[in-house]
Amino acid sequence: MLVPALIVAALYFWRYVGARRTPEGRQRWPIWKTVLFALGIVLLLLTTQSRAADLTSGSMALYMGRLMVLAEVVPPLLMLGIPRNVKLDARKGLGRLLGVLLDPWVALGVWSAVIIFWNIPAGFNASVVTNTAAALLPALYLLSSLMVWAVVLRPLPAVQPATIGSRGWFGLLAALPMMTVGMVWLYSPDVLYTPYVNALCLWNLTPLDNQQLSGWIMMLAGLPALALAFIQLFAWLIALADGGTQRE
Repeated sequence: MLVPALIVAALYFWRYVGARRTPEGRQRWPIWKTVLFALGIVLLLLTTQSRAADLTSGSMALYMGRLMVLAEVVPPLLMLGIPRNVKLDARKGLGRLLGVLLDPWVALGVWSAVIIFWNIPAGFNASVVTNTAAALLPALYLLSSLMVWAVVLRPLPAVQPATIGSRGWFGLLAALPMMTVGMVWLYSPDVLYTPYVNALCLWNLTPLDNQQLSGWIMMLAGLPALALAFIQLFAWLIALADGGTQRE
């Protein structure tokens, strides 16, 4: 993931420098957006290129912590870093493709498939012991979560005609798969994943403690997105109560 991340960062900052030359560009692309985007790239590189990636076999909790940073911290930072009023034609080219990928049902289907498949024993075991799967899983978590957060935060309104109410309902549905998996890990009386059954875990944790801690990490990581979904739903309900007299 190193090369794609560096290419995306280089393109972003190249366009940012060009946009800052005009007053309109500075208004569309304030500095705080660039700071958030840069923070997202730094966290992406730390979670995928640091020594933490080599300690996966010794700690399921550390593994899940890395994945949750990729799924619940990096994507919103990158989405918030997108400049305002990006000009896209929803009927052709890139705009049409993004309109399909950022459709709520498409994003929800991809996200649910990644979460469910890679957390059943067969998928998770492969992600730990197979080099190809170990590299693929973080990428899938990141890409599917980018789709979800793009629907929730709606950084491209030209190709995303969703209302705040529909985004709130979407966020609520998107939180269910991860919360469900976290609860299974937390309350399971047995270790579910073969690589950790007799493993020597970091910090003197037993494999079962490690699995339960992973459940807590997954559930706590999903709380901010769940809270945002409730805020959007409450804003939608307030707008309904006002009878549409106030702007969204």
